[in-house]
Formats: sequence, structure tokens, C-alpha cells
Amino acid sequence: MSDTKSAISPTRSENFPEWYQQVIKGADLAENSETRGCMVIKPWGYGIWELIQQQLDRRFKATGHQNAYFPLLIPLSYLEKEAEHAEGFATECAVVTHHRLETVKDPETGKTRMIPAGKLDEPYVIRPTSETIIGAAFARWINSYRDLPLLINQWANVMRWEMRPRMFLRTAEFLWQEGHTAHETKDEAVAETRLMHREYEAFLRDHLAIPVIPGEKTENERFPGAEMTLTVEAMVQDKKAIQAGTSHYLAQNFSRAQDIKFTGRDGSIQHVHTTSWGVSTRMIGTLIMAHSDDDGLVLPPRVATQQIVIIPVTPKEDTKQAVIDSCQALATLLRNQSFHGDPLRVIVDTRDINGGTKKWDWVKKGVPIRIEIGPRDIESRKVALSRRDQATSEKSFIEKEEFLRDAVEILVSIHQNLLDRATTLRDNHIRVCTSIEEFHAHWSNESPAWLLTPWAGSPEEEELLAKQHKITIRCIPLADAPLPSLPDQSRCILTGKQVTQAALWARSY
Repeated sequence: MSDTKSAISPTRSENFPEWYQQVIKGADLAENSETRGCMVIKPWGYGIWELIQQQLDRRFKATGHQNAYFPLLIPLSYLEKEAEHAEGFATECAVVTHHRLETVKDPETGKTRMIPAGKLDEPYVIRPTSETIIGAAFARWINSYRDLPLLINQWANVMRWEMRPRMFLRTAEFLWQEGHTAHETKDEAVAETRLMHREYEAFLRDHLAIPVIPGEKTENERFPGAEMTLTVEAMVQDKKAIQAGTSHYLAQNFSRAQDIKFTGRDGSIQHVHTTSWGVSTRMIGTLIMAHSDDDGLVLPPRVATQQIVIIPVTPKEDTKQAVIDSCQALATLLRNQSFHGDPLRVIVDTRDINGGTKKWDWVKKGVPIRIEIGPRDIESRKVALSRRDQATSEKSFIEKEEFLRDAVEILVSIHQNLLDRATTLRDNHIRVCTSIEEFHAHWSNESPAWLLTPWAGSPEEEELLAKQHKITIRCIPLADAPLPSLPDQSRCILTGKQVTQAALWARSY
């Protein structure tokens, strides 16, 4: 394949949704499975998730949280205790009603069939989220204010029956973490909710090179059963929004339903204040759409399954082993270096295939740095360096010692470059809108920017606008969100009331 032709077809500008699917295929990240709406995450894709998991887990533990595990199956009666919560997930629930299979022979075909038998006295829901089952455990564990705060996280899979699946973004089964905490007071629980919200914002920026807008969800978009939902919203390259992480203050709604009580400092019996917060494999979909190009996946270095690939160039058999030995020696030296506290992840590609195929394979997989070494490079002590954040055809020849000295700094530079690009894209495509006429006209564009508007509308008015234009209020931005300012004495675009609150509108995945 020539360097002037993209590896992915169609390109982003031709068909963004299909381009996304082809990036996943080209990078060998995942594939659709035999189970409708579910995917198989392949080693290269799962390696990214493992790194996200490991790095997030460190952050959680540094803030005092511990990991635990809770049942996959939730008694239906548990969901019924919290009516608003159950209703919010009702259409997405998968339900287990039987506990065994029996074999029968079809009298016409003679084939053996399996039919459900042993109907359960009470159905179980495959967890769409775990507030209710974890709440039941908290009710057993918490007796006194001395047991608080209780800070728990779970790494697990969940199921939400998805009718229109898209790998990594929306699948019936997906992987995630869900934090669940219990607190003595509202102030402590709200502080926890805000703390974890900021952890997600920092993680996306510092690990995935994705800048986000932090804000609060409106009543319409709030997590079922929550009193407050905080979100981080990411813009991807087709200008759509992705909810990249959420943190919820659940007040005492779940603790009353689950009877999670404690004896307070004054001897009174009180209900705890609870929170929940989570991110999922949707982060990988966000990463793909935020950074990748028409040649395939582009990985931020901290979550790259391999950060450096070294490709031996072996045109002649008599020099082949010397070249491979030189590559392996360089890899060993690199692995002795660390990047953000972890050893550099380096692979030497010794597969018996031609060099062009190797190159494009690693381009499509998004490896941040490619190094090529041939017989002449051994003599000159130079390496050919290519960076995935630069044009595929771009290559520089540098001293091997220089690369050894600067490899970590190059990775730092790649991360910053990706973050700067994504920030520029976001900032160039958020506009202030102060009139309803402009608002209505804006959404006729094929790939519309986000709109920031003065807003004081009701939930019903919000829902009407959302349905009319297939948009949502992504959030009410926090005061320090990196956004343009509204004009002084702004008036709501719909009601005309003078407001200081802004709403951020967008189309989304």
C-alpha cells in the first residue's frame, strides 16, 4: 500500500460510522459475536481496557476506595423497592426465569431440543447496574457512624438490552467499574460525588488525551433515582458528544428503599447518604472516535497495548540474525525505562511477512512509535523513527543513543499533541447561541457544532426541543468548564427570562 492512500475505507469524511467500524476491524480490537448485541473483545482491544482498568484502579485506591464483587443476578423484588430506579432500566433488563434445561426430541425431525424447565419462584435480573444488590450488602455491613464512610468499587460486566448495538459504544453486555459509597452526611456524599467526577475528568485528559466538558445533567437526563448526576462530555471528530463518565449523588433514596441505617453520633437512627459513579468500555469507543485517522487507530501512549514496535528490516538472509539481535538489544534497553511509573511496553516484530505489511499492521493498530532497523542502520548506529501522531509517510533518522535518551519524552510529546488537537477541535466547535431562531436553524447542518445557550426552560420544554432536533442537553456546565462566556444579562432562548445558567446542547452517541 502506498503512503498516499489511506488504509481505512471509507474515510471519516465519507462515512464516519462505517469508518469507525473499519478502524476497529483494521486494529483487530473486537468483533461481533454469535450473541446478538454482544461483542468479542480481542487481545489488542482488551489490552487497552486492562491498562485503563489498572490506571483507574490506582487512582481509586489512592482516594481510599476498596474493590469488592457482588452477584450478577439481582432478585426482581430488589429493583421493585426503588420504583424510579427500576422504571429507568425496565426496558433494558434481561430476566432469568428458569434454572435448568431439559432435553426433548422433536417428533417430526428427531432432533434433540433444549427447553427451559424449573421455573424460579422469583425471577432474577442480570445486573443493569448494582445499586440495589450492593445496597442490600451495605444494610448488613453498616450499623454505626463508625462504619462510615464505606467506599467500595466493583469491576464487573453488566447487561442492558441494546436494540441498536455499536461496538464499544453501545452493546448489550459491556465491562465497567461502578463505585458505590455510603456517608454520614449529605455534604460528605456530595463531596464524594464531586471528587470522583473530577477524577474522571483528569483521567480522560491525562491518560486518554481527551478534553471534556464537566457539568451537571438536567432532571430529564439524570440517572434514575439520583438527586444529582455529574457528567464529563467528550466531543469526537464528527462533532457528536459522548457521555464519557458519570457520578451520582443518590441522597437517601436508595438507603430508605434498602433500609441502610446507622446509629448517629447523637444516638439517633439515620439513613446513610449514598453515591454511585462509573465508566465503561465506552471509553475505548470515545478514544477511537477522538483520535483515530484515515489510516486507522491512534493510541495515546499511556493506554497503548504496546508503546513502541521495533521492525527488523532483513533484505538478506546473511544479515538477518544480526539485525534481529540488534532490535532485541534495543528493546531490552527501552524496557528498562519507565513512563508514568510503568516499564515501557516494547515489541520486536519478527514475523515472517514482508516489511510493508508489518508497517501497515502497526499503523492500523495505532502504536505510538515505530522503529525500523536494517543492516546499514547497525553500522551507522541510527534508527528510522515514525510517530503515529504524524503523517504515515513521515520518517526521521536519528542516532540510536539519542532515541534511547528521548523515547519517553517523545511519548510525552505524542500525548500532548493528541490532547492539543482534540482541544482545538472541541473549542472550535462550541458556539454561543442567544436566539431561538438561530437555535432552530443550527440543527439543519449535517455535522452541527455544540450550542451553548442561556436556559431556564422546563423539563417538558427541554424534551420538546430535544425530540424536534434529535439533540439533548449534554449538561449544565460547571463554572470552571472551558467554555465561551454568555453575554451579560443573557435571557433564556425559549422563555425570555434573565438567567446566568447555560445549557450545552449537542447530538450524541
